[in-house]
This record gives sequence, structure tokens and C-alpha cells, in this order.
Amino acid sequence: MPPTLILVRHAQAEHNALKDFTLPDPDLTEEGHGQCADLRASLMENPLAQKAELIVVSPLRRTIQTAFRSVDWLMEKGIKVEADACWQENSAKPCDTGSPVDALKEEFPTVDFSKVDPVFPDKTSPAASQYHFTKKAILMRAQIALEKLYNRPEKVIIVVSHSAFLRLAVSGYSYFNADYRIFDFAPMAEPGDYYRLQQHESTMKKGGGLGRSWIDPIVLGSELPQEDPDAEGNSTGRDY
Repeated sequence: MPPTLILVRHAQAEHNALKDFTLPDPDLTEEGHGQCADLRASLMENPLAQKAELIVVSPLRRTIQTAFRSVDWLMEKGIKVEADACWQENSAKPCDTGSPVDALKEEFPTVDFSKVDPVFPDKTSPAASQYHFTKKAILMRAQIALEKLYNRPEKVIIVVSHSAFLRLAVSGYSYFNADYRIFDFAPMAEPGDYYRLQQHESTMKKGGGLGRSWIDPIVLGSELPQEDPDAEGNSTGRDY
């Protein structure tokens, strides 16, 4: 049986507070640290979170920092933290582009980076086409990310990711900083069907586990560009 997913958006980072998207792989702010404390308290009281057997993180500093400040109590029990580039944010702006894996390994030695795509943190070259800022690439990346988890043996998995990717490619719901939603995989109509998620009533009705997120659903793929303005050789001139 596929696992239950607890999808978490990272806490406030410097680019969120300053509205400066040129900051490279930014850290959490002090407010973000406080948000992590609220998230931690909520997850510790959640019966499903208590049963989590795996923590998956986007390999950006703000998502890893959020995990360390909110699910450290699971890590202390020996729950593995695994980085996966599929869960990184959509755009190729500096704030959404990760640091070199060697630097991340040094900073976060207890995180397993062994399965991170070797092309990471590249998001614009032809070799990194899976991570281009296009509707097709982002929706496909979400399907790859979900397929990996669908076939995992764990019964409950916590994923720490990003607002736009979770909202527009994975779940179709909004996430405030450090809020979370709980999902099961929807039944497949036939083999090879798309992976889709069904949200638990507990987080859908009140707008996330902390009740801080918009309630209304969003159409998957909406707001995503057809062409990548940042990809090498693309000169559309559009700004996203």
C-alpha cells in the first residue's frame, strides 16, 4: 500500500522576508526559526507524524534547515533524512538554485545526499532539462517525485519542499511558510495513470495543519510557463 505523505513548506527564508530573489540559496530568518517551533509542536502532536519512517528534503538550505528545526525529534529516533532534487523549487532564480552538494554535505553531514541527481544544482543547461522552468518539465518532475514515494516501503513519509512546486505541480493547494498538509495517493484508474493525491479532511478544511494556508484548491500546472526564460539558448525575454 502506498504511503501517507505529510507535505511541508519550508519556514520563512531571507528571500521571502526581503522580497529579494537574487539571494543565493538563502537561510531561514529569525521569524522562520519561530515558525519551525510552531511546526515542530504541531507535528509532535500529530499521530501520523509520530509514525513517520522517512524524511525527504529538497536539497536547498532552507528546506534542510526547516527539517532540522521541526522534525529533529524523529531524527533522534534514527529516522533517515534523504535529499532528493526532484523536490526543489520551480524557478532557476538564485534563491531557488541550490548549493554544490559537497558544500551541503559538509554543512549537513547527517543528511543522505547519495541519491541527489548528479546534475544538481544546474537547472538551465540541456543536461538539466528535467529541472527547466516549464510547465511540462515541472509537472513531469512532480510525477517522478511521487512515483519514487509511491513505491517506498514506509507507511508515512514527511517531505519538506517549496510553495510553488507543492502548489502547482504536486497537490493543488497553497502552503504558508512552515505549514503542512497530509495526503494519501488516490486510486489509479488503470496501470500507468498519473499519480494523484487526496488530502485528508484534517488539513483540507482548516487550511493546513497549522491553519495558516489558503483553503481553496488550485489547478495543477496553472501559472507555469510553456517555455523556460532562463534555459540556455532561450531568448524569449519573458520575466517570471
